Amino acid sequence: MPKKTLKAKSKTPARRQAKGPSPARARRTSAKPTLAPVALQYIPWHTIPLEDLNPLLQRQFVVGQNIMLARVLLKKGCIVPEHSHPNEQLTYVVEGALKFWIDGKEITVHAGEVLCIPSQMLHKAEALEDTVDLDIFNPPRADWINKTDQYLRSKK
Repeated sequence: MPKKTLKAKSKTPARRQAKGPSPARARRTSAKPTLAPVALQYIPWHTIPLEDLNPLLQRQFVVGQNIMLARVLLKKGCIVPEHSHPNEQLTYVVEGALKFWIDGKEITVHAGEVLCIPSQMLHKAEALEDTVDLDIFNPPRADWINKTDQYLRSKK
């Protein structure tokens, strides 16, 4: 007499398998809402006015949907006071050098070098010579966009 093969029973009732995932599981696995498409931007730096923050500091920036690129011009001796922000920051020094005080260390970033600053980390910087740097922020800096970044602006 041939042996009968037994099929393993599913732990999930058949009626549930046919209906799909439970409502709670469906909510957890549903796709995120789609965002409106972002327009392509081509923006030469010379078309963006320089914003004078104080006699030693100027900047320009471009804002995307989830990212911001800033071109920052610092004269020798410019101090960016200690501050922190919820944005992750990449700083790429194009020309010059910046000395940072961050996480209990002094770090000098020269032309061609990059510094990655995690969100909420206190940091301060000084331009050791006339410097041009590119700062990338994710998400974009709301305080820069709204011009509420008083720590950078001259007292009038």
